Amino acid sequence: MQRTQVAILMGSDSDYPVMQKAESILEEFDIDFETRVLSAHRTPKQTIQFISDSVKLGTKVFIAGAGGAAHLPGIVAAHTELPVIGVPILGKSTNGLDSLLSIVQMPPGVPVATVSIDGAKNAALLAVQILAVSDAGLKKKLIAYRKNMEKEVLKKDKNLPRSKK
Repeated sequence: MQRTQVAILMGSDSDYPVMQKAESILEEFDIDFETRVLSAHRTPKQTIQFISDSVKLGTKVFIAGAGGAAHLPGIVAAHTELPVIGVPILGKSTNGLDSLLSIVQMPPGVPVATVSIDGAKNAALLAVQILAVSDAGLKKKLIAYRKNMEKEVLKKDKNLPRSKK
């Protein structure tokens, strides 16, 4: 196990194409992370051990992606006081609604911030925002990232035809 600021977990390797989007954002901001496949149901002991080890090594934020019953983000939140961001994964039977509801309906006292279905990019950006609270350099990068988004949107707006006559 390595020292990282963000730990990314997913219940299955089939979730990886979605969770890779979180990795890409963290790489863009030069944030150290570790990604693991650990299941709340199939590897509970290893999952809890990973959470404990991560906390001891200085992890500051967890991102947990899960489909179906989506217990992984809640298990992480139950075993740490650190911020946990849940990513509901699009499922085959209910289009991710089961995952979304499983993650947002956490009991009082065990919060999990939840992003949209397959919203790993926003999960990573939320992790960046959390870390930027105590990191001025990261805050500058985040401001620049947002300014760049603004420029891109305005450029697209400028290139649209305004009206037809």
